[in-house]
Amino acid sequence: MKFKTMMIIKALVCLGFGIPILFFPAFLYGLFGIHPTGVGALYPAQEYSAAMLGILFLCWIGRNIEPSLGRKAISWAMLVYNGIGFVITLILVLSGTVSPLLWGIVAVYLLLALGFGYFVLNPSAP
Repeated sequence: MKFKTMMIIKALVCLGFGIPILFFPAFLYGLFGIHPTGVGALYPAQEYSAAMLGILFLCWIGRNIEPSLGRKAISWAMLVYNGIGFVITLILVLSGTVSPLLWGIVAVYLLLALGFGYFVLNPSAP
């Protein structure tokens, strides 16, 4: 897979979840069996949305970057971000307290972590 394709996929994932979490956090989280209530619970969800939208722009604008130190930094950051997301979400799903739909999010994090891991290991890949 090309780096540009990986960045576009990550940008689309961030768009697909970032906007709904920003405006409808209780609804979207409710689909996964998570029921945040009150400002104290909704605020972190919307903060997470802000981070996703920032990553969206990083991935979209940086999708054409040639192999360089900047691309290596982006690859590492995305590997760490998606790797931690994978572990945290996997632990949550294995707790048995959420909807099985969350397995899809586990898979997305895993595939993104593996994809960016490839570019960490092969910095000169196209």
